[in-house]
This record gives sequence, structure tokens and C-alpha cells, in this order.
Amino acid sequence: HVVESGGGSVQPGGSLRLSCTVSGFTEHYYGAAWFRQAPGKEREVVSCISSDEFNKYYADSVKGRFTISRDNASKNMVYLQMNSLQPEDTGVYYCAADRVVCPSSSSYYYGGSLFGYWGQGTQVTVSS
Repeated sequence: HVVESGGGSVQPGGSLRLSCTVSGFTEHYYGAAWFRQAPGKEREVVSCISSDEFNKYYADSVKGRFTISRDNASKNMVYLQMNSLQPEDTGVYYCAADRVVCPSSSSYYYGGSLFGYWGQGTQVTVSS
């Protein structure tokens, strides 16, 4: 099971932290990713983190602004710290998980089929 929390509304330049609770995997051997979908657009990958905490992927549009992390001590929490938010970051953010290692190429994330377990999504709105 995957459950997101932490969405909301913020002004441009503001910050939000999304949380994802993942359950059902043995220990912490799963990769987890954040995707987002803006109105009228396809779902796109934002970031991914592998089980070792060190293998990470970021979309070019969020590099330097967003940080993905996980709490392997608790074995079931993944976070997305979002800073310097812009209106184009608005959308529904989804957490996804599966027994995968995060690919380094964006093409592998297309469509999200790499991940079999998805949350319901949390809305992020960036507006003045």
C-alpha cells in the first residue's frame, strides 16, 4: 500500500514537503518515485530513490529545487522536499513503489509502468 500526504497551496517561491507511507514490502527493499500530473498533461516522473538511499533520479525541471529522501530506519517513509515552487509545479503528485532500482534515463519512467503500487495522489497548487 502507498499513501501520500502533505500537499496544499503555496505562493511562488514557497516550499512544501510531501510524505509517502509505503507498506507491504520486505524490509526496505523497494524503489520509490514521485510522479505528477498537471491538468491537461500527461503524468511525468519527478524523482526516484532506490532502496540504498544513494541512487536517485531527478527530472531536469526540478533539479536543484526538489530533494527526495527516505527513512529506512522506519522502513516505510519516503519524502519529497519541494523548494522554490513555481506555478508550473502545480498538479497532482503521486507516490509509486516497486522492487526496482531507479533508472538514470527518463525514458524508462514514461507511463509509470515500472511501478506497480500507487497512491491516490495529493494536490499541489502554486499560485499567487
